[in-house]
Amino acid sequence: MDQNEIGALYERIRAEYAIDRSYYNENIKTGLRNADGTAVTVGVTKIGSVQGYVVQDGEKVPIPGRLYYRGYAIEDIVESHRKDNTFGYEEVAYLLLMGSLPNEQQLGEFRDTLAKYRPLPTGFFEDMILKAPSPDVMNKLSRSVLAMYSYDDNPDDTSLENILRQCVQLIARFPSIVANAYAVKRHYYDNKSLYIHNPKEKLSLAENFLRLVRSDKSYTDEEAKLLDMMLILHAEHGGGNNSAFVCRTLSSSGTDTYSAIAGAVGSLKGPLHGGANKKVMEMYNNIRANVKDYSNDAEIRDYLSELLDGEAGDHSGKLYGLGHAVYTISDPRAVLLRKYACDMAKEKGRLEEFHLLESVERLGIPLIQERKHSDAPMCANVDLYSGLVYSMLGIPAELLTPLFAIARIAGWCAHRMEEALTCNKLIRPGYKSAVKPRSWIALDERK
Repeated sequence: MDQNEIGALYERIRAEYAIDRSYYNENIKTGLRNADGTAVTVGVTKIGSVQGYVVQDGEKVPIPGRLYYRGYAIEDIVESHRKDNTFGYEEVAYLLLMGSLPNEQQLGEFRDTLAKYRPLPTGFFEDMILKAPSPDVMNKLSRSVLAMYSYDDNPDDTSLENILRQCVQLIARFPSIVANAYAVKRHYYDNKSLYIHNPKEKLSLAENFLRLVRSDKSYTDEEAKLLDMMLILHAEHGGGNNSAFVCRTLSSSGTDTYSAIAGAVGSLKGPLHGGANKKVMEMYNNIRANVKDYSNDAEIRDYLSELLDGEAGDHSGKLYGLGHAVYTISDPRAVLLRKYACDMAKEKGRLEEFHLLESVERLGIPLIQERKHSDAPMCANVDLYSGLVYSMLGIPAELLTPLFAIARIAGWCAHRMEEALTCNKLIRPGYKSAVKPRSWIALDERK
């Protein structure tokens, strides 16, 4: 086929896939969202709660954002560990999985169990990561999760005891898989030296990750505590977020834990979900390269307008990191992150960059509202500041979404367990057909 024939083929395929908007009505909930933007309720959960508005007299009323893990406010969890100068992700993982806060002995035993499971199975690194490198760490993570099935003596057992054992192992092993996949990616695709470190038993998950990805294995306590906070903020976000819902949908079919979690990883990889943090950093670096005076609101506003008009950046017409499907007035994760990112920016001498992000938030939201002809409240989401924090921690862009997965695996596992234990009904939404019955045409009669 010549180029003209190929082009005609593609246009014909596009025409076949096109669906006239007249088929859509108020009964069809695209994106599983109602016409007013509220979510279609498809289940009940005790794991996490995301609140950005209340419905009064049938109207959506914006409120400051709230995020709860098993009923505990995210602000209380983060501030408690910041006040006590302790690592908190392991406690949060226990809370999400078990449903209650651990006492000192339970937390110690849980940390010991995670430490026991951290090393990858014998031969896993060589056979599954080193021999089959991938240019994308999320792709390698998804494949590694599926490969874990082959290293499990009892992979298909869906009893509570077995699912819990699999979940704790995955939580413990995600950092090692990601760090090793990144090291191999750097070696094979970036021509860098290959260095592989082993996790240490007594370190927290955040400390171990920094140790694993840094060539000299060094980090400061504040760096590790800030990463720990990032993991806490990303650990869970309700059953309706795309990756958790994918995990629950797969779990509803009765499939194994590895298939359900690999599906969630694949969902998170998408740029409209977990991959958004990487898009924020790409946008931010583009702004830095094209705005000469970071203190000039007019210059910043003009360039943000170019981005929104699709004339600059990735030409998507989007300002990444602004707006959220649920939060309206504020995203509680972004509020906390902005606060502690500022402290780190002072320490790292990067306040100018931090203030530029604040300007993007302050100036970008009115521009988006203007183009949407809407005065509905809109806020920065957690992705706007997370990229800068990871940059200050020396974590490369390739690891932003994988780190999101390292944190969110705790929430996914909790939803996996809840779906398997409580729902017992296959998730199967309906689609309206947009094609009428046709008579079969014999091959020799087709044009």
